[in-house]
Amino acid sequence: MKRLLSLDLFRGATIASMVLVNNPGSWDHVYAPLEHAAWNGWTFTDTVFPFFLWIVGVAMTLSFARRVESGDSRGKLFLHVARRAAILFAIGIFLSGFPYFPWHRIRYLGVLQRIAICYLAAGGVFLLVKVRGIVAVTLALLVSYWLLMAFAPVPGCSAGSLGKDCNFARYVDGLALTGHMWSQTKVWDPEGVVSTIPAIATTLFGVLAGYVLRGAVAVNGAACAAWLFLMGNALIAAGLAMNVWLPINKNLWTSSYAVFMAGLATVVFALCYWLVDARGYQRWARPFAIYGMNAIAVFVLSGLVGRLMGLIKIGGQSLHGFVYDGAFAPLASPMNASLLFAVANVLFFYAFAFLLYRRKWFLRF
Repeated sequence: MKRLLSLDLFRGATIASMVLVNNPGSWDHVYAPLEHAAWNGWTFTDTVFPFFLWIVGVAMTLSFARRVESGDSRGKLFLHVARRAAILFAIGIFLSGFPYFPWHRIRYLGVLQRIAICYLAAGGVFLLVKVRGIVAVTLALLVSYWLLMAFAPVPGCSAGSLGKDCNFARYVDGLALTGHMWSQTKVWDPEGVVSTIPAIATTLFGVLAGYVLRGAVAVNGAACAAWLFLMGNALIAAGLAMNVWLPINKNLWTSSYAVFMAGLATVVFALCYWLVDARGYQRWARPFAIYGMNAIAVFVLSGLVGRLMGLIKIGGQSLHGFVYDGAFAPLASPMNASLLFAVANVLFFYAFAFLLYRRKWFLRF
């Protein structure tokens, strides 16, 4: 199966979106879709992380299936998975501590750490069982997490509480991660221990979509896109139905959120696949694809640059504030100036990705 440009397009658009929502000029002036939902519900921003995990699952399926067919043993592939996961986790720890590395309070879990755990778990499942087994494991993860959140006892809370200050995921984070959580929450972590369970299911939904792409139906691009579109809409409907009993919630990564976002990702990818690989409309996709070819490199650099811009001082003001106030704030209203700053970040890191692309440097590990 030839390399799919739509895969790089989807991955690149997701990383560009991550840069956009993570780098406003002012956190006090951000359009609502570019912020996370306050608790239950979802916004555009809440689609970014699950979309990336989903595409990790798709890419894994296509890559590993080719390697198995070329003679690589499953044991060799699992060692590859474990190595990549360990490197991703280490990079996540590095970003959490950069530049001072206060080990006594460094954040153990985070975005890259969750990607590493989900990649390792989903890779193991893919290599051990076939499609029916993957479906069974995915359902088991979603149901077990739902049962834990609904029935596991939490001291001082009513059974099944899903409030910000009272839920099972927060309780476990308090037991396992005290002093090592996200600095903005301190008492719970959006990439915490228990909520990683349904995040693995999100990645496995991507694995299942990858099987559709590799199946016989993929010989006909339009039919493949149609199957993905149907699969995605079925998941969206299931997620919305689940939302009646278990709210869609990114911070808790509820089972309804995992199913709904996997469905949304599948529908969006189906459209990308149909336009770019089935119909051949590829020119417009190239910039996003270039982003996607070095997605982790862009993510890491954007994290480092963002941290440094907050630490470097110019005249008692952070470099971030200095650039924003001097170059962007005079151009438009506070909301639009803040958005322009975020867009400028997207373009800056695209220039970095384009330079890597022109030199044929692709981060592999």
